[in-house]
Amino acid sequence: MSEKQHTTEKELVQACLKNDRSAQFELFQRFSYQLKGVCIRYIVDSDAVEDALQESFIRAFSNLKNYNFEGPLGAWLRKITVNTCLEICRKNATLKSHLDELQKDTTNFIVLSNSDDSVFQQLSAEELIKKINLLPIGFRTIFNLYAIEGYNHEEIGIMLGISAGTSKSQYSRARLKLQEMITKEMEHENKMRYV
Repeated sequence: MSEKQHTTEKELVQACLKNDRSAQFELFQRFSYQLKGVCIRYIVDSDAVEDALQESFIRAFSNLKNYNFEGPLGAWLRKITVNTCLEICRKNATLKSHLDELQKDTTNFIVLSNSDDSVFQQLSAEELIKKINLLPIGFRTIFNLYAIEGYNHEEIGIMLGISAGTSKSQYSRARLKLQEMITKEMEHENKMRYV
């Protein structure tokens, strides 16, 4: 086994494809922290997060021959991880029942375009992720896919088996719920300062 650090992603991938264990470990080391962060956004249970991360790397190594170097390796791995987490979530009865309820909800929901996004800017990325994880699983999943992963509502609809309209309305609801949670917490903290 080679102990050489691979300077480019192409060298790293090529070494992994030759079953170089040190290269495979290097790939894991380079991307595991980032991909674990992806898993945490979709899966709350810490044991399940580790399982999702492991499954993501298993799938990545199995499909590495299909990576075509057209985009960053990290983005390719992230997509595999998101899909792995969604598959795990779809098997989760709570998410399935929540998505079924979202589909049945025909209430039109409109968020004013001038809604206050400044509450989001007052939090660190880590604090915001913690707040997102407090959202109900369906809201959290749609919010993550749209706001963080950058999928559009049509893509989210296909991924989750819901309509694009349902994705849009539930994203708006998730966003509003998140704003309300943060605002309430900030108001509480402000009151506590003056007590």
